[in-house]
Amino acid sequence: MNKLNRWVYAAVGVLVLFCAGIIYAWSVLSAPIAAEFTEWTKAQLSLTFTITMILFCMGCMAGGFLSAKLSPKLYVVAAAVLFLIGFQMTANIHSVIMLYIGFGVISGFGSGLVYNAVMGTITKWFPDKQGLISGVLLMGFGVSAFAIGKLYQALTPEEIGAWRNSFRFMGIVIPVVLALCAPFFVKPQPTEATRNVQKKSAANPVAMEATTGQMIRKPAFWLYYIWAILLSAAGLALISQATGSASEVGPVVSAGTIATVVGLISIFNAVGRVLSGMLYDRLGRASTMNLVNTSFIVTSVILTLGLTTGSFALIVVGFITGGLSYGSVAPINSAFVSSYYGQKNFSMNFSVINTNLVIASFGSTIAGSLYDASRSYLSTYMLMAGLALGGFVITSLIGMCDKRELAARKAR
Repeated sequence: MNKLNRWVYAAVGVLVLFCAGIIYAWSVLSAPIAAEFTEWTKAQLSLTFTITMILFCMGCMAGGFLSAKLSPKLYVVAAAVLFLIGFQMTANIHSVIMLYIGFGVISGFGSGLVYNAVMGTITKWFPDKQGLISGVLLMGFGVSAFAIGKLYQALTPEEIGAWRNSFRFMGIVIPVVLALCAPFFVKPQPTEATRNVQKKSAANPVAMEATTGQMIRKPAFWLYYIWAILLSAAGLALISQATGSASEVGPVVSAGTIATVVGLISIFNAVGRVLSGMLYDRLGRASTMNLVNTSFIVTSVILTLGLTTGSFALIVVGFITGGLSYGSVAPINSAFVSSYYGQKNFSMNFSVINTNLVIASFGSTIAGSLYDASRSYLSTYMLMAGLALGGFVITSLIGMCDKRELAARKAR
């Protein structure tokens, strides 16, 4: 396996994350479940995704702990078993508690486990392209919800209960794919070439090999953590209100067209992951973060104009730029942890920074509350702009921390 071209490992990583990203298709997967269990409220069904996200982060963190003790092959297989159990249990649910356990707890934990395995193992093959490889890998995770969601809709009959067979099918295919890909999860052997690449890639003047304990004592880490929350929340706010805002501007547009237009957010989310990863490698942290901040503000302006002028074309453009903006955050998370705190403890450090998703997930709740209070989607766009403005402040503060860190090192 070690003699394979490193891009083979990258391709396997993309495929694995494509499968694991199915948890993000919950809004599509849940529609026929809601049609069968009409007594369940929207709040009860929405809680499933919240539980999934919490367990996803816990699974990611468990993967970080295991990375120093077990081969990643083993916990990829473990994730396959969890998906098998979780989806088969979900396919046989008769209570909302079973849904929470099957999809939320078991499948969510399995997804986080394999997510950490991919990011903690495959990125080690690319010490010279940490931003690019993060973006390429996470592209698979980002496009999964859209692609699998569309496939699920196309293959699932409209009859009540037909979704159960779809879950049973996915609960077999996904574990099989993960199990077959597990042998590819090997860490590269240190060579002179990779050592030279690592020296070249250590262009970040404040780079260090840090344990998780050392990392969380750094102000720059917490500032970045806040930035990730703000910008992820902006993206989730957009997604949560996308269908409603598009329908308001295009009242005569068909439901199918609305769904396709909203789906552009997912498609360009995947594109944004690759682009931002490449930009991080070429431009560095500050410039890339500020490009994302700017992109979110541009998105809010375009969508505001689209809403106030009734231009459906501008809404479409806004969804494209919004997808690019939101997709940029995840690969920067990975590249930031790697370029600042090294590869030695990357798996654990990455799992910690990934917990920002739990807090950021409330962005959609806040956007919904603002809409309920104002009855206008302008509130969502203003929220996005405000969060992005906060991102500019955070980006500057991290730069100040870097200067202090450099001065302290010179003083030693």
